[in-house]
Amino acid sequence: VRRWYREADAVIANAAALADDVAWFVGLDREWVSVIPNPIDVDEIRRLSRAAVTHPWLSDAADGKLPVVLAVGKLKQQKDFATLLRAFAEARSRKPMRLLILGEGEEQGSLLRLAEKLGVAADVAIPGFVGNPFAYMARAVMLVQTSRWEGFSNVVAEALACGCPVVATDCPGGTREILADGRYGRLVAVGDVSAIAAAILATLTESPPREELRRRADSFGVEVAVERYLEVLAGCLESSNGTR
Repeated sequence: VRRWYREADAVIANAAALADDVAWFVGLDREWVSVIPNPIDVDEIRRLSRAAVTHPWLSDAADGKLPVVLAVGKLKQQKDFATLLRAFAEARSRKPMRLLILGEGEEQGSLLRLAEKLGVAADVAIPGFVGNPFAYMARAVMLVQTSRWEGFSNVVAEALACGCPVVATDCPGGTREILADGRYGRLVAVGDVSAIAAAILATLTESPPREELRRRADSFGVEVAVERYLEVLAGCLESSNGTR
């Protein structure tokens, strides 16, 4: 990386926090590193979000259903779902709700055992990988991300595209940028069980309007990213031959 990145005409990171890391690690001038967030196909996400959900907790046919908190990601250490379970248990002790975690991985067994130990197993489901998580995002009361670190968190941007309120850890990476320093979702300290529980309860009571969240997601659309890539590429050509 140190050898070849310095030879590049442009370096692009998908979040300002990563651009800072790259510039420091490689020894580049920070202004040399451009930031272009990962693009998401907003129109396709919204189309898929209208699909039916068969899970009984979110099914359109369910009556008197409890609020469902959603989490999406691989069941591994980085995502810190154990902290999410503890925070959910604390929040649930004050208000009835359910937790649905979409994903698969090596920690599934330990997470289910922890849910049993915390006494919340009846209100926690980990159904595995789901091909269309967007339909779940559109129906959940919120998405909670408890990651210890992220790059650009596609899941958070996709949740916003579905109009789903977000609670997320202020972990290293681009999550804070996506949520605009907390304007579009509550940010909490990594690993802070009580803070996450409080943010869940607060979001049940008050969150940004869903249409406002959708508008925020539009800034991560494919067309926006393409324009930024074209600007960077044009700048490379301009610097190499003096013409644009």
